[in-house]
Amino acid sequence: MSDTDTPPDLPVGPPPARVPTLRPRPAGAPKSTPARREGEPVVVDCAVYVDGRRQAPVPAEEALESAVAQGGFVWLGLYEPTEDELTSISGRYGLHPLAVEDAVYAHQRPKLEHYDDALFMVLKTATYVEHEQLTATSEIVDTGEVMVFLGANYVITVRHGSHSGLTGLRSRLEEQRDLLCLGPSAVLYAVADLVVDTFVEVAGAVTDDVDELETSVFSPDRTDDIGRLYQLKRELMSLRKAVAPLEVPLQKLAERQIDVVPDAMRSYFRDVQDHAIRVRDQVGGLDELLSSILQASLARSTMADNQDMRKISAYAGIIAVPTAIAGIYGMNFEYMPELEWRFGYPLVLLVIITACVLLYRGFKRNGWL
Repeated sequence: MSDTDTPPDLPVGPPPARVPTLRPRPAGAPKSTPARREGEPVVVDCAVYVDGRRQAPVPAEEALESAVAQGGFVWLGLYEPTEDELTSISGRYGLHPLAVEDAVYAHQRPKLEHYDDALFMVLKTATYVEHEQLTATSEIVDTGEVMVFLGANYVITVRHGSHSGLTGLRSRLEEQRDLLCLGPSAVLYAVADLVVDTFVEVAGAVTDDVDELETSVFSPDRTDDIGRLYQLKRELMSLRKAVAPLEVPLQKLAERQIDVVPDAMRSYFRDVQDHAIRVRDQVGGLDELLSSILQASLARSTMADNQDMRKISAYAGIIAVPTAIAGIYGMNFEYMPELEWRFGYPLVLLVIITACVLLYRGFKRNGWL
């Protein structure tokens, strides 16, 4: 059964006895109404794994008991559950109310929390939004979230966002029996590895946009790239917020002794941590490069304005010569030099032309024109 198949229905009967109660929704927190399409199931996939092999399908409400009885674990995939839906499921798995609250309301920063004998991890996902041309309003990076509940016999993934599907991941992981034999933490590793690999792809695509902007800013043509630079910097900040905080949770998984994470899994998480650090450095470098390009663009714009002002000032100085001479002779005094001379008019024109040519050559030699 894949993540796109219709899952078994949730139980209709009365809820289990142990159902955690969520605190009132914090002020300003997003509503718990899911963004999934009407009629789309909350349970994307549910399967029991024993010795690295997927077992025969069982109803979702019986999956945990079946996994415990067989000495395996259950992987339950959820997509944007409502408060009531996740509360019903959490009662069956004994999930901590605070973790359930975070999973319902979403919009959390990447983190790892330890509740008794269970783990709760939040990962931000990202995808690159294709666009024909980068503009001052282009959406470049779209983010979502994946929450992972990890226990001794279960792993529950809760997805928020349309781009963070795990269908392909589940299929690939089921082909790696040796990895699945390490238990539910193998799923957490696979999810974290997929998220970080996606960061690498997004950062590479954003690098192309940065290169295009850099070429545009330093091209001979005059371009207005300030708005595009600022928009790309804002979008890059979203990616940075998803990547940077992930280092600490991965470090805990790689170095600390955790009951639900076997020692054999530490090297896997250490590898993901190395990739996350590399992406963090890449994103940080892109951010610094964008800041430098933005400053260069502002400096170039200022230089262009200064050049325009010098040209305007030079032409104004040239035009001032005929204006001054015409103004003097336009005062119509009776006794003015060469007023009655036959060649007075051509002489004045010659003086004006000569003065303008000399001024033009002077301004041209000094780079003002």
